[in-house]
Amino acid sequence: MKKCIIILTLPLLMAFTIGHKNNNANANGVFFIPDASIDKVIKDLTAKYGETQKTRITKGVNQVAALWVSKDGKVEDFEKFCTDKFIDTDKDLETAFNTLQHNFEILWGSYNKMTLELKSPLDLDRGTISDIDMMFGSYDLSAHLTEDFFENKIAFLVMLNFPAYTLKEKIELGVNWTRKQWAYVRMGDVFTQRIPAWLNLKFTETLTAADSYISDYNIYLGNLVNDKNETLFPKELKLITHWGLRDEIKANYSDTKKGLEKQRMIYEVMKKIISQEIPKDVINSNVYTWNPIKNKMFKDGKETAFTPEPDTRYEVLLSNFNVQQQIDIYCPKTPTYIQRKFDSEMEIPQEDIEKLFIGFISSQQVKKVADLISKRLKRKLEPFDIWYDGFKSRSTISADSLDAMTTSKYKTRDDVQNDLPNILTKLGFSSDKAKFITSKVTVDPSRGAGHAAGSAMKGDNAHLRTRIGAKGMDYKGYNIAVHEFGHNVEQTLSLYNVDYYMLNGVPNTAFTEALAFVFQKRDLDLLGVKNDDPNKQHLIALDNFWSAYEIMGVSLVDQYVWKWMYANPKATAKQLKEQLIVIAKDVWNKYYAPVFGSKDQTILGIYSHMIDYPLYLSAYPVGHLIEFQIDQQLEGKNFGDEVERIYTYGRIIPQLWMKHAVGKEISTQPMIDATEEALKYVK
Repeated sequence: MKKCIIILTLPLLMAFTIGHKNNNANANGVFFIPDASIDKVIKDLTAKYGETQKTRITKGVNQVAALWVSKDGKVEDFEKFCTDKFIDTDKDLETAFNTLQHNFEILWGSYNKMTLELKSPLDLDRGTISDIDMMFGSYDLSAHLTEDFFENKIAFLVMLNFPAYTLKEKIELGVNWTRKQWAYVRMGDVFTQRIPAWLNLKFTETLTAADSYISDYNIYLGNLVNDKNETLFPKELKLITHWGLRDEIKANYSDTKKGLEKQRMIYEVMKKIISQEIPKDVINSNVYTWNPIKNKMFKDGKETAFTPEPDTRYEVLLSNFNVQQQIDIYCPKTPTYIQRKFDSEMEIPQEDIEKLFIGFISSQQVKKVADLISKRLKRKLEPFDIWYDGFKSRSTISADSLDAMTTSKYKTRDDVQNDLPNILTKLGFSSDKAKFITSKVTVDPSRGAGHAAGSAMKGDNAHLRTRIGAKGMDYKGYNIAVHEFGHNVEQTLSLYNVDYYMLNGVPNTAFTEALAFVFQKRDLDLLGVKNDDPNKQHLIALDNFWSAYEIMGVSLVDQYVWKWMYANPKATAKQLKEQLIVIAKDVWNKYYAPVFGSKDQTILGIYSHMIDYPLYLSAYPVGHLIEFQIDQQLEGKNFGDEVERIYTYGRIIPQLWMKHAVGKEISTQPMIDATEEALKYVK
């Protein structure tokens, strides 16, 4: 599951870098500050403060000019502001920086805390969501903050004195920057665009509506029937799509009697969701029974007509695209959401990510691992086997046994809360460190599958959201909770133990996903289920490889869909649905059909984050690669000490962070090499 990130205007909407003449247009494309005025200010300030300041002066003045509009003042006012507000001495600059980062922590942290509280009726298991709940949960408290800071000139002061750098510049220069210089650069990233408050509000409302749509998208598996009108699942079993359905497929590899039939039935459910042929009355409802294979719905044993879901899934996705299109005009340096997501947020170009993924899923090891899985299953692979779970030790333990372990251990939210310190000490954290970290984490019963919501200021807690049923937390909930707790540990360490607040966090979401994966794979160890298999490390390598293979294809579909939407900005929801299916089939046919032996499968289009968290999915496979390299780094070392060392380095660019963490950049080769070695031993 994703690390939940509350949408706050200042720290998160960091999109483009300004600093070149003749690019100083406002959102309407009107050049307000003339080049002659920019040149005059740069010349005067350089003459006053010396050539050593010229680079910072040039960048700062150009950046202010780019976002200065008529309501900010006349050209003379621009010139006077730059002349009066430029900070020349290191001491004064440091004083200004410390004041700014202190005040931003207060603001961002308080907004984050308030936003979490207002969204709690939507996120937590508290009964029916009212219209008022939705209205408050969709409200962006910080929507006017950026606009206010431009009006009171704080934004311009920051831009003038703490210039923003392009990704190319960060890559070329960052290796020689000090920690303080990196903190100054992150300060410069704060004000790089000027999106109107009304659009920030609309952006938040759109994401909140999408998240609510997915959070309430449950399927009652106990109401699914086969051609004999038999139910294969427990009556009360209700699972969120896609995560719950996917995990149920995984769990049924251990069921040698009905497991395969259950998996095929769930796959049919997924296909009907993608195609929007699913009856709308079986979504989050147990009134009817449903045969997903023949797509027939029944009431009291009698077939009844139904209305399919009316392309709602794609209307939600299209809403996300439409609001990003409106934001585009305020981002002339990164005029698409794709560029903002990869160049600015991930700080890895989309083309590099795509090339990395294609190289991996085209590797010769894929077919070798697939053949091994087929032999272990004693059958040909089927499309849902992209989620094959047989390399994990829990695959030999029945789902019922695992549920019995977790429901007896975690009956309530308090049971989970009280056990968090024990989890960390079992992993290798000292008792004092475990108590400190867990004192900063609050467990909440989640409405959805689960997520982690970090704090944005010291003194506030991160939140661990997970599903806890009436009978206690089942194994699926526990597995997700351990994953989310990994996020919370990162969130706490990278806030409290980083030297500058402006460097708090990690380079991008893939890095927090990596630690969440590291925690998640140790879930059975934490339950006391030992694995003495001499091939344990080889099995872990194969499991990571197969998981990365699956999610890289899903991420490519996500990226290609967004490219298509930009090429077809007036597409309808129906057209988008049809094209997503075409793209999903195309990626499948290129990289999966040769392995699975079946063409035109749509399963790569099922991921919920395609709908409610745009272009997030690339964080997962990159996270898997980082996880694998970090796991290799952790081997033979104290887990707690090493995790703390790695995750207190702060938010610098990805490849420099990785060199600090493991001595190497992000690469697919370590996982491919380990997989090739594992194939020699695992049968």
